[in-house]
Amino acid sequence: MLVYLLLGAMAQTNVLAQDFPSDKVVSIEKLSHYLKDDVKSQLVKQGEFTTEKLALYLRAKFSERFFYDWQTVDDRFVLYNGIYKNQNSHKNRALHHMGKYQDSTQWALPFNYLNGEAVNAYALRHLARQHKMVDIAFLYFNDGKDPKYISYFEKQMRSLNHALSIGAYEKIKDGNGVYEVFRSGYRILNWLRIHTMFLGEKEYSYQDQLYTIATLLQHGEHLYERNAKFNSGNHQTRGMSALAMLSILLRDFKGTDKWFERAMKRLEEHLLREINDDGFQFERSVHYHMSDINNYFYVYQLAKISGIEVGLVWEEKLQSLFTTLAKIAYPDKTAPVLQDDTEIPWGEKNEIAGVMTLGYLLFEDPELGYFADNHVDDSMYWFLQKKQLDLLENIDKEKPDYGSLLFPDTHYYIMRQGWNKNDKVMTISAGLDPDKPDHQHGDMLGIQAIANGQVILPNYQVRYSLKDFELFKNSMVKNVALVDNELQGKQWTSNKGGSGFGKFAELPNPKTITWESNTDFDLFVGSHDGFENVGVSYSRQVIFVKDDLWIIKDNFESDASHIYKQVWQGHYTTEQGANLIRSTFNDASGCDILQLNPADKVESSGARGKQWSVVSKENQKNFSFATVIYPYKGYSNRIDETNENLSVGDWSINSENWELEGKNPSTLSKADASYCLNVSKITKDEWQIEFNEIGDVYINITSNGMTISNIGNKAISISSASFEIEKEKRILKPGGQVVIQFIRN
Repeated sequence: MLVYLLLGAMAQTNVLAQDFPSDKVVSIEKLSHYLKDDVKSQLVKQGEFTTEKLALYLRAKFSERFFYDWQTVDDRFVLYNGIYKNQNSHKNRALHHMGKYQDSTQWALPFNYLNGEAVNAYALRHLARQHKMVDIAFLYFNDGKDPKYISYFEKQMRSLNHALSIGAYEKIKDGNGVYEVFRSGYRILNWLRIHTMFLGEKEYSYQDQLYTIATLLQHGEHLYERNAKFNSGNHQTRGMSALAMLSILLRDFKGTDKWFERAMKRLEEHLLREINDDGFQFERSVHYHMSDINNYFYVYQLAKISGIEVGLVWEEKLQSLFTTLAKIAYPDKTAPVLQDDTEIPWGEKNEIAGVMTLGYLLFEDPELGYFADNHVDDSMYWFLQKKQLDLLENIDKEKPDYGSLLFPDTHYYIMRQGWNKNDKVMTISAGLDPDKPDHQHGDMLGIQAIANGQVILPNYQVRYSLKDFELFKNSMVKNVALVDNELQGKQWTSNKGGSGFGKFAELPNPKTITWESNTDFDLFVGSHDGFENVGVSYSRQVIFVKDDLWIIKDNFESDASHIYKQVWQGHYTTEQGANLIRSTFNDASGCDILQLNPADKVESSGARGKQWSVVSKENQKNFSFATVIYPYKGYSNRIDETNENLSVGDWSINSENWELEGKNPSTLSKADASYCLNVSKITKDEWQIEFNEIGDVYINITSNGMTISNIGNKAISISSASFEIEKEKRILKPGGQVVIQFIRN
């Protein structure tokens, strides 16, 4: 249960709170009617009550309660500009906004930009967030404090309030609601930043200050009234984060204590229900994961400043969000692209240094410090105290020791060589959130990987407003297996507001069959039902042969003939045909994709400067791709396509020392270790092992015996005329193993 202690004005009085109106902004003359009794008494004791006195009082409280003291804003700007050197970026964004919208703009479609072009739904949503209004505030300070920028902010706020009073604003039911919880929450956050920046400016009069306060109070009551119940997703989280901030900063007013109670209750529900026990945000996206960190951080930080205790669940869950990013990180301290990551469209990594720096400042954990920079993201600079910023002068760093691991609730699986810059890491996506899969892509059982500092199997960031968003959200731009012309994402639906965002009504349901990690290999086996509509059963095996290569097996079974496909992302050339495609990077490292079970053809396609290759096997009922993913460093270490007896690094392909029976059987062998694929019988030297059906095994021979591991997608039964195998150990489930001693019958 959430525990909190409200200090000062928040802990007073049983007098029934007078509700703020949510459908209009009260006049600044009437703000005193909503003050808590003790605050009003305090102001009266100082002489005749005036609105100017109220403004001075609230300015003093913002100095104490906000993330930083507004009286230091000029000094903070000097430091900020020196660190980030982004004055031009702020200027361009500010002028872009002012060049498109009147200060007294409209708030309901249809209407036009200043250049006469129509404003679309996507643009209206961003206008409602008011994020570029922050850039206008920056431009005020960087352009000689020209009062026109303060005036623009004030008039645009007043235009929204006027639209509210006459009902001329986009409603929530239309999908683009200006007062929708996410947009209101975002707008509150931005206006609080601007209000605090301007508090020391004479052009921002006490009347202007109180008008902003009155507007924020109306927003708070609107959020309070419309969030009496839990609603899944980041939209409510953003809104409740803003409501909690208002309740802390404006706790001098009646009714804000109930805002605080409701906001904290909703937020704790989101923490408990949407941060999985494994530490991953339930929407399975790095972008939304980091966005949730910000939502909770704003409240956690303000509560600490005001001495408000929050429950232990807050600290545990918030810290787990940062730890999760460390667990999935690449050796270069970036993170893979997962689902709707939208920060830099077509980017193949996620930058996490900024958010990890924030985590270090909150918890001073040297493992988080390993990923940290000497500065936070520019947007978060304004939400940190000076003593926190000073910590960045000497960051305590400790390299993580996470190896291969799984997220059992979110169903991401990480196969990791280590943390050196050239080490290999692969991420497997095998989960589907049952409640809100809106941000899920068509990548079930999809993989992405990095090796030698290069993303050898990429995934790509997206942007909702782009016309090919649906393409980049679906399976042709993922490292997955497909059947015929089927894609995993089906029944695409754009959102009713027309902003560009869309989702699939149908996605495959995944099943993890096994996960095993040991000193020799990592094994993931999973299946999904995405092709059952055309009568095909499908499963995928991913085997990390430590620390050299991966084996991918895609298994298809059907009563009818189909075309089976593997899709591989990246700039791979196909001059060797379907069975060996290659990508070479700017440092001469590369990646070979080799088919052990011959395919029929390969075709390449692409968009937005990205490329993918589709390897196909045609006219088959049952078929398994057996594919080697081999990253290499330097030309001489590639798979030598000119050699009749192919090898993959130190691993021999189909060594003559192993005699196999099965359906297109093959082996990868090194010394006394071998990965045997599609086998029913194995003969080596003087011994034999048989299986009740075709399967895949790893065999490791020692001086005393051998270990046999089932690396396939189904249980197998082992028998041997050469060895005595205990009856109860003969059946191996996927991931299971048996140790056989060299004692002959």
